[in-house]
Amino acid sequence: MAEVVQQESPVPVDGSGTGEPDGVGIEVARDGAALLDELRAAIGKYVVLPSDEALTAVTLWVAATHIQTALQHAPRLAVMSPTKGCGKSRVLDVLYETVHNPMMTVNTSPAVIFRIIGKIPPTLLVDEADTIFSPKASGDSEILRGLLNAGHQRNRPAWRISGPEHKPTRFPTFAMAAIAGIGDLPDTITDRSVVLRMQKRKPGEKVAPFRSRYAAPELNALRDRLAAWLGPLREKAARMVPKMPVEDRAADTWEPLVIVADLAGGHWPVSARAACLAMTRHEVVQDQQSSLKTRLLRDIHRIFERTNNPEVLSTHDLVAALIQDAEAPWAEHGTKGLNAYHLSNLLRDFGISPANYRFEKGRQAKAYMRNRFLDAWARHCPDLVEAAPEPAPETALARPAQGKPPAAPAGSLPVGPPGGPAGPKRTP
Repeated sequence: MAEVVQQESPVPVDGSGTGEPDGVGIEVARDGAALLDELRAAIGKYVVLPSDEALTAVTLWVAATHIQTALQHAPRLAVMSPTKGCGKSRVLDVLYETVHNPMMTVNTSPAVIFRIIGKIPPTLLVDEADTIFSPKASGDSEILRGLLNAGHQRNRPAWRISGPEHKPTRFPTFAMAAIAGIGDLPDTITDRSVVLRMQKRKPGEKVAPFRSRYAAPELNALRDRLAAWLGPLREKAARMVPKMPVEDRAADTWEPLVIVADLAGGHWPVSARAACLAMTRHEVVQDQQSSLKTRLLRDIHRIFERTNNPEVLSTHDLVAALIQDAEAPWAEHGTKGLNAYHLSNLLRDFGISPANYRFEKGRQAKAYMRNRFLDAWARHCPDLVEAAPEPAPETALARPAQGKPPAAPAGSLPVGPPGGPAGPKRTP
């Protein structure tokens, strides 16, 4: 007999930042677009975000926390900075005064968070995530990462043995969360996040000093007005299926923000979708540049270009060229730098491997054929393939030791990013 599992479903309930609104003294916003404009201006008053699109995204994310019980996905807000002093903690300060039922934490154990999240979850605000997810962190960091990953989508509970009778207990994980830290967060978290890559303010960029006793009343008033406006719209929000400019997980992450924008009207539906496209495109580029294996593909492409795109490069020459790049990580890869074994391992997932080749004067050595990289370049570095020159004509310099080299893939290679034509496109 099939097991019947009780599913969580969106729960349309009322609730504001720290309690239930009673409607007394709260100005109910009749114009959602104007209210979001006010919130956007208030956030921009205290923090300098990476772009106008980022400010739009944070505004919508804050508003979405007030209807999270009606949502199917709980997007994370990843606030990352390369160094201290970039404003990430100030972002959390502003969020604390504007989101629904904030729970600020630096080192709270996963067990506590498991027990706090319920049908009406708080908004998690996690600071100093770089210490949580550092290599020296305890095993709790992996549990917390699993919780944050699972909580992005409804109906992903965590099961634990709990209570004096040691019974399996189901703990909800669904809750919106903002995570701030120095350096990159784990890929599994950023993949579920609206990402803010903070930078230090330029000399001409100024913000108002943030003092809780002065700033909190203004921000709390906006919080209460958001709750009063969005509270009656939860059931409508739960039924909405907005048209998204992206697909797959990016669409899951941005859908709550677009729902809020569509509820508000005015310029917000267009602004939300423009921010979605701009920021997801930026993350596609960041991912391409930061991924070690993608970096390797790009560096190998540059080496082939620099040597006039020969049909083949020996493993020895390719490794030497990679190590000589002072700006690349290959000289410090492993314990003594990149070697032939490392190179083979890194390329294995792309279906690329070396073979024995006979070079001029009968010299035979392990080598990599250029046409074996074409598919990987097309899939993972499409901008390189668009402008890539044709391979050099076959010459007597390199010949396979046995048999003929494999033919290039038939037909036209894909040049768009994974996700299809509706997904994020590369920024020109």
